[in-house]
Amino acid sequence: MLVAVAMAATLSTACEKPVAVAPQPPEVYVTTVVQKDVPVYLDLVGQTQGFQDVDIRARVEGFLDTVNFREGSFVRRGDLLYQIDPKPLQATLAQANAELATARARLAKADNDVARYVPLVAKQAVSQRELDDARAAQDAMRSQVEASKAAVDKATLDLGYVRITAPISGLVGTTQVKAGSLVGRGESTLLTTVSSIDPIIFRVAITEADYLRIIKRDPTRAGQEGKVSGIELTLADGAAHVQTGTIGPVERAVNSATGTLGVQLYFPNPDNVLRPGQYGRARLLLETKAGALLIPQRAVQELQNLYSVAVVGADKKVAFRNVKVGPRVDTLWIIEDGLKPGEQVVAEGLQSLRDGMEVRTKPMPAAGAAAPAGEAK
Repeated sequence: MLVAVAMAATLSTACEKPVAVAPQPPEVYVTTVVQKDVPVYLDLVGQTQGFQDVDIRARVEGFLDTVNFREGSFVRRGDLLYQIDPKPLQATLAQANAELATARARLAKADNDVARYVPLVAKQAVSQRELDDARAAQDAMRSQVEASKAAVDKATLDLGYVRITAPISGLVGTTQVKAGSLVGRGESTLLTTVSSIDPIIFRVAITEADYLRIIKRDPTRAGQEGKVSGIELTLADGAAHVQTGTIGPVERAVNSATGTLGVQLYFPNPDNVLRPGQYGRARLLLETKAGALLIPQRAVQELQNLYSVAVVGADKKVAFRNVKVGPRVDTLWIIEDGLKPGEQVVAEGLQSLRDGMEVRTKPMPAAGAAAPAGEAK
């Protein structure tokens, strides 16, 4: 009897089905929507150029006698840069002076002839025609004197061009010609370039969208002198330029090929650290958004220009919500509409979630969060 009862109990246990264990909800990292005042910057890549870049050219033909500067050095306005052989131009000036003296002598003779003929015509000692011819010759000699004076002036001017001096103070480049070269034949030969680099220009291009975003905040400023200052410049080695800059002229029209607007930024350069042609990145403060809502960029999904986030409610269920995004701030994104301060959004693991799914939350590490997230509940 006991044996039968034991066998029946064993068979009953074997026939029972195992109880199914419900899977745990997936674990996701969440971060809290933070509200604070945030400065919004505009980062622009550009290139430096001289405040004044002046090409030095030969204005007269001749053989170059000397190069009187050290390439790549700083020169002052009026410093001698080049000397062209002056002897041919000195000879031209001497000839022009001789022709002027001859013309003046002929004019003196013509004046005497007219002065002598006038009383003789009155006495009918000479004909009126002879007096008219004398006056015509006098007028021609006057014109010849004026032409000779112009030739002297031009020869004097050309002779002055044999000494080529720096028109501005600045950094001089390498010379394009050497002593002994023939310059100025048929064209004004480029010799070198001098650049004024304190202050230096940093040329950037802003997109049409950024320009509209700036100008719509204050339409009355359009076409007026820019007053933005405190612009930071980061150089190619990652170091920041010591001096902050100001905004300069803005181009008249948007470039139709690139859709950008050229802007010049001025940076003081007293130590001559910046040279023309250097690349860098300028950062200027556009505005300070008061009470901006911030979440990590990775918490935002984008699909066909629609942005959405996964919000975790108090019941630990996920609700996908469309949001309106604003500017990016480092690794964060300003949310202009669609979220409230203190709400929790999923920062990682969005791809495996569905609307209404229950999840287990875990705070996002501080390095990737907008701010310390609340403890998981």
